[in-house]
Amino acid sequence: MHLLIAAAGSGSRMGADRNKLLLPLLGRPLIAWTVEAALAAVQISWIGIVGQEIDRTNILKAVGTVDKPFVWIQGGSTRQESVLRGLAKLPEGAQYVMIHDGARCLSRPGLFDRCALAVQAGTAVIAATPVTDTIKRVGIDGVIVDTPDRARLWAAQTPQGFEAKQLRQAHAMAEAKGWSVTDDASLYERLQWSVRVLDASPSNIKVTTPFDLVVAEAVLSSRLAK
Repeated sequence: MHLLIAAAGSGSRMGADRNKLLLPLLGRPLIAWTVEAALAAVQISWIGIVGQEIDRTNILKAVGTVDKPFVWIQGGSTRQESVLRGLAKLPEGAQYVMIHDGARCLSRPGLFDRCALAVQAGTAVIAATPVTDTIKRVGIDGVIVDTPDRARLWAAQTPQGFEAKQLRQAHAMAEAKGWSVTDDASLYERLQWSVRVLDASPSNIKVTTPFDLVVAEAVLSSRLAK
């Protein structure tokens, strides 16, 4: 299984002066925890990190020496463009691919493996978790429109796994139609291609704000203490 790690973000919502993936988390850059989990996944045989040139040296230094095929890929101006560039750099003959947010540093090796096995069994899949909060749909005027049934709502996460050729087709169609999406599963939804959810842990958060960093530190500390 081939894995693309999206690492071209910034630290704007974190209030940081650098890519948030380079912020310290229990003495190591955040991205190091993400890659460590991916490397420990049995099903992953190749990893590509898609990032910006300004971060290349620091991210590769943070990752260090790895024991699986590992490449750097120049990212684009959006996540969608970055994934498209990553797909173009997959090794010839790559049949399946998973996309993962570099900022999801709490993902476990077992989650990568479960997603990989599901994709190889013939289904596009995303890690997700059932929504527990009551969700309100709100109009542009700030007034509540309705309350969706949360029993049917899931919070999308990564990794997200697909057949590589089909995902390339989806991105090509999105580029032709001018679609802009925030995750790859959204492309499949627009094309009415099926994607299944794989129940993952609520702790599989994407570190975006300073509070998320505090949560990540607490979760990792708990894991390391066991």
